[in-house]
Amino acid sequence: MKALTETNYNFPGQQSVYHGKVRDVYNINGEKLVMVATDRISAFDVILPKGIPFKGQILNQIAAKFLDATTDICPNWKLATPDPMVTVGVFCEGFTLEMIVRGYLCGSAWRAYKSGVREICGVRLPEGMKENQKFPVPIITPTTKAEIGEHDADISRAEILKRGLCTPEEYAMLEDYTLRLFQRGTEIAAERGLILVDTKYEFGKHDGKIYLMDEIHTPDSSRYFYSEGYEERFAKGEPQRQLSKEFVREWLMENGFQGKEGQQVPEMTDDIVRSISDRYVELYEHITGEKFVPQDTENIATRIERNVTNYLNS
Repeated sequence: MKALTETNYNFPGQQSVYHGKVRDVYNINGEKLVMVATDRISAFDVILPKGIPFKGQILNQIAAKFLDATTDICPNWKLATPDPMVTVGVFCEGFTLEMIVRGYLCGSAWRAYKSGVREICGVRLPEGMKENQKFPVPIITPTTKAEIGEHDADISRAEILKRGLCTPEEYAMLEDYTLRLFQRGTEIAAERGLILVDTKYEFGKHDGKIYLMDEIHTPDSSRYFYSEGYEERFAKGEPQRQLSKEFVREWLMENGFQGKEGQQVPEMTDDIVRSISDRYVELYEHITGEKFVPQDTENIATRIERNVTNYLNS
C-alpha cells in the first residue's frame, strides 16, 4: 500500500499552491480551489514522518458527504469531487479562525480543566465537572489559524472583534452556523450509534457571502464516542471508546512525544502505519454507515492529475 505525502502539480489555470499540514490547495485563476487530501498525518501541530494509506481518500469522502448533507444550513465551497482524494470548490477568502465547538469536556479542554483552568476562550466552565461529561449546552472555543510549525492559539470572541478578524455581524453568523452544523452532525452521528463530541469548522467569504470551507465532521477534525456504554463508562470514570485521531495522539504521548521542543517522534513502523490505516477505515465505515471501497494506490499522483485536469478542462 502506497501513500501520497506530497504533491507538485501544474493544473490548467493554476496561479499558486498552498501546502498545509494535510491538504495541498491549488488556486485556479482566483476562481476555484483544488484541494488535495494527502495521506500526511499531523498531531500536536507536527506532520509525522510517514503517510497513512487511504487516509486522504477517507477524509475527502467523509467531508464530501457531510458538505452535501448540510447545504440547507449554510452555503459551502464544494463544487465537485473529480477524484476520491480531491474536492474542487469556489475560491473563498478564509477567516483566520477555526470555530471549535465542544459538546463534552475532554481532550485538551479536559487537560486544561484538570490543571485548574475554569475559562476557555472567554467561556466560563462549571465547577465539579468530570472527564467526558456533557456540557449543559455546547460551547464554542475558537482558535487562530497558525502557520505551519506554529501552534493554533485559543482566542475569545472579544479578542476576535478587537483584532478585527471579522465584524460583529459576521461573528454572530459564524456562531449560528457553527451551532446548527454541530446539531446536524450530532443527529447524524446518533443514527450511527455515535456521539459527536467536538469538532471544528472553517469559514470564508465568496462574493460577500459566508461559506463553509475545508473538511467537516471527519475523524481529523472531530471526536466521536460510541453511544453504547457511554453512560456506564462515564459513571465508572473509565475511558470512552473513541472514534477520532485521539488514538494517534495517545500513541505519541505514550512514547514521550507531545510536539514540544527537543522531543523526537517515535519510530513509525510498518505495523503502526498499517494499524492507523485500519483505524481510519473503521472510522469511515462507522461515520458514514457505508463499506469503504479503497482506490488503487499504485500511481495516485498520476491518477489525481488526470482526473483533475479532465474536470478543469471540461
